[in-house]
Amino acid sequence: MRNVIACLILLILCACKEETKQQTIEPQLKIGSYRAILELQDNEKLPFNFEVTSASELKVFNAEEVIDVDEITYNNDSVFINFPVFEGYVAAKLDGDNLNGNFIKESLNRVVPFSAEFDNATRFNVSEKPSQNVSGIWETVFSIGIVDDEYIAKGIFKQEGKKVTGTFRTTTGDYRYLEGVMDGDQMKLSTFDGAHAFLFTAKVTDSTMEGLFYSGNHWKEPFIAKRNKNFELPNSNDLTFLKDGYDALDFAFPNTSDELVSLKDDRFKNKVVVVQIMGTWCPNCLDESKYYAEFYKNNKDKDIEFVALAFEYAKTKEAAFSRIDRLQSKIDINYPILLAQYGTSDKAKAQEKLPMLNHVLSYPTSIFIDKKGKVRKIHTGFNGPATGEKYVEFKEEFEGFVDDLLLEQRIFD
Repeated sequence: MRNVIACLILLILCACKEETKQQTIEPQLKIGSYRAILELQDNEKLPFNFEVTSASELKVFNAEEVIDVDEITYNNDSVFINFPVFEGYVAAKLDGDNLNGNFIKESLNRVVPFSAEFDNATRFNVSEKPSQNVSGIWETVFSIGIVDDEYIAKGIFKQEGKKVTGTFRTTTGDYRYLEGVMDGDQMKLSTFDGAHAFLFTAKVTDSTMEGLFYSGNHWKEPFIAKRNKNFELPNSNDLTFLKDGYDALDFAFPNTSDELVSLKDDRFKNKVVVVQIMGTWCPNCLDESKYYAEFYKNNKDKDIEFVALAFEYAKTKEAAFSRIDRLQSKIDINYPILLAQYGTSDKAKAQEKLPMLNHVLSYPTSIFIDKKGKVRKIHTGFNGPATGEKYVEFKEEFEGFVDDLLLEQRIFD
């Protein structure tokens, strides 16, 4: 009898411990698909999709792009989702299976209302069958007639049924992977990558489109476009150049160990050098850095070096160094990234740090230096994977030009 009672007591104690354990388990993201919404100006909503694969991992989807996120933490009924490389993060309350909170970029003091609905893989809701097809090339002008804001772009789209994918290329880069729908004669496209949140809406005819571009909840601008299968943007190699009287680049900026690095250092001597003007906050720079990091690893046996100059809007040097370290670690960059500026990413300020350039027009910009230390080419912007054939063309041009520089006679002391 005593043994029976002892067993019953043991079972009760174990049950109580298990119940206490269950009561103290914090709620977590439920595994499955989510439809996220960012609240913008004009009551517009920017949708994107993600899939939670475990309590600590999820994937964000934009057309062919899949972004792996593995920095997820919990505090009581709150979840914090830090996106890879970039500063932006989501802070949200778990509301049953759903989420309500904000997308936050602290350095820029930007807060965008965020929500996510579980078990919903729809991006844009559609009310009508497509009445137009946007597949093709579109000659585009943003902020037409607005002094200092007007710029041109090339829209490149593919439509299958109601689904639309593509991007806008500009003289300084591209708007990365856009995904959306044609709802009647209304085109709706979005992308979200943890740095930028873009929404494009437009009314489309067979030969024109007119719409608005929203960036987060802090910026919007109009755009118009017309079909033009022969439209091309200006040559990216002609937009940035050295001022008269200069034939070389000169700088000295600190690495993350706060040691000054200069092109006069031994590691760059008698080498082909690619200088990358960039920022850790810049998605086009991330695309370029991934490509350069892989190329550098595969060509370490050649006389080539890379060095990146980071222009950061982080408010302190320590924060800027931290973001550079994070970028290098996340995508395994083995060439130095120097801190050229912090506290602002203003291009006019950046040009002051590199006074031999006519301007800094774009992040990123790549400067090609031969073995004699002379600047041979400056490429403005970067056409990333979202641009398809243009990305392939860039890689072929880049590798061909570097090979030509490497073949030139090495200079010895």
